[in-house]
Amino acid sequence: MSGPVALSGRRVWGLVYRHLALYRRSWPRLLELAYWPILQMTIWGFVSEFMVRSSGWAAAASGVLIGAVLLWEVCLRSQMGFAISFLEEVWSRNLGNLFVSPIRPWELVAGLVTMSVLRMTAGIVPAILLAWALYAFAITDMGFVLIAFFALLMAMGWAVALAVTAMVLRHGAGAEALAWSVLFGLAPLSAVFYPVSILPSWLQPVALAIPATHVFEGMRAALLEGSVATGHLAAAAVLNVVWLGLAAWLFAWVFRIARQKGLLLNVGE
Repeated sequence: MSGPVALSGRRVWGLVYRHLALYRRSWPRLLELAYWPILQMTIWGFVSEFMVRSSGWAAAASGVLIGAVLLWEVCLRSQMGFAISFLEEVWSRNLGNLFVSPIRPWELVAGLVTMSVLRMTAGIVPAILLAWALYAFAITDMGFVLIAFFALLMAMGWAVALAVTAMVLRHGAGAEALAWSVLFGLAPLSAVFYPVSILPSWLQPVALAIPATHVFEGMRAALLEGSVATGHLAAAAVLNVVWLGLAAWLFAWVFRIARQKGLLLNVGE
């Protein structure tokens, strides 16, 4: 059993190393990883500071906005890290080469997930340090529940990215814009900066079907009440299983169609 596992591990590492080599030789790529999280943290951090000085309520909840920005970046960077790593293969006309090699679809997904984690870490760690240096906000004050928040948001990001990847496989360059737009479209319903109760009553069930919504409700409970919202964590975990399952099914279905119709060699054209 160790032989096939070792071979799969080497193939996944080969995919990861191919992307790491791009960053090793390109400082603009490295800069881009941290640029947007730092920019978001700077803007929203100063907005938060203004609110703290202008409102008693905001002073009581001074870390909520900064915490929301940081956690949203975890989800966003996870999704973008996966999707952009896949698009790198499309843009370099390398997708067809990958699949005439022994690499299997799940190994490609494993490599993209690994790159997603690396890209997310490279982007979010500087933002966390900046939040501590400029605003004295330590996201680690939430305790071990923070690990669950990170894991749940990364899983949602991967589910969205896997679905976007399937759309690019099926529809080519016309679907590439989804890599940048889908999560931004979900943000208003994900209760990132405000509780679900703010939404119209008819929209609240839709919002509660999004895993990130429960994470951000749990974040507010942790920061404002010092409690762990186990119900929201459990709901986010169950929804992530459903989202990942549906995204994996969609990817497998589209990949099978793309292989049968020879689309893998024409993606991006």
